[in-house]
Amino acid sequence: MVSLSDIKQFFHGYIAINEPLAKYTSMRVGGPADYYVEPADKSDLVEIIKYFQKNNFPSLMLGRGSNLLVSDEGLRGAAINLEAGLSTIQMEGELVRAEAGVHMPKFVDFCIQNGLQGVEMLAGIPGSVGGAVVMNAGAHGGEISDHIVEVEVFRDGEIRVVPKDDAQFAYRKSGFTRDVVLSARFSLPNGDKEELSRKRREIILKRNLTQPLSLPNSGSMFKNPSGTFAAKLIEQAGLKGKRVGNAQISEKHANFIVNLGGAKASDVFTLLDIARRTVHQNTGILLELEVKLIGFSDHVKKQVA
Repeated sequence: MVSLSDIKQFFHGYIAINEPLAKYTSMRVGGPADYYVEPADKSDLVEIIKYFQKNNFPSLMLGRGSNLLVSDEGLRGAAINLEAGLSTIQMEGELVRAEAGVHMPKFVDFCIQNGLQGVEMLAGIPGSVGGAVVMNAGAHGGEISDHIVEVEVFRDGEIRVVPKDDAQFAYRKSGFTRDVVLSARFSLPNGDKEELSRKRREIILKRNLTQPLSLPNSGSMFKNPSGTFAAKLIEQAGLKGKRVGNAQISEKHANFIVNLGGAKASDVFTLLDIARRTVHQNTGILLELEVKLIGFSDHVKKQVA
């Protein structure tokens, strides 16, 4: 059994019980987690994970809460937020080392300010470095794995360093789905600060013009099928602007679902199901989810798996 009094004997970070996850996710939906914890640092994180694993208590790395859809019933287990305790980014010789809780905009800015190129295309992507590594986040033809040297993870009860060649990176996936990413090291070529800053501004401007960033969302909901775009297929299916409750397939970008205010996770899920079934009926293409479903039953997940 998991005991709050036991946890407080060794845990130095913040902990809450039955904490609503809506305020920690970029979609702003989701019910409560049994436990919500913010480790003070890496050692604090490792100790709490060991404790949960010893007690067979499920846990979820929350990061910035983007690319997630948490059910209205919430999470039976612990949600672990790394923003506060694992937020260090620094140069180590010629390498950049970023902990898992570092915000992606901060990571991109740090690299640019140090005259390093190769990650400016990730400007504007919400989320944290840890989440970006796990899902191999990318944009504009580049991926975060392009310049990774190695990834530090907690795996099988110990801290390990995994070289890039063993990371199993592929389109929007990696071999770290069962691990806890602690940090990553990057080798980036030199670039001109002013030119990199200009590219970053252009990318952010384009995102603001083409994506519904003024409303809560979880980013792209589906992966792009080979040779086409999920947004194009959803728009061609006539679903742009489709609304269920207070969730809506964005009128600006059809691969985004936005929260118009007070949306429920069930509303978002219904739109995902509609989009996937309609596109399949029209084209024979089965869209694959990019967003991760949390707290949904296996039976429900199979509807959009």
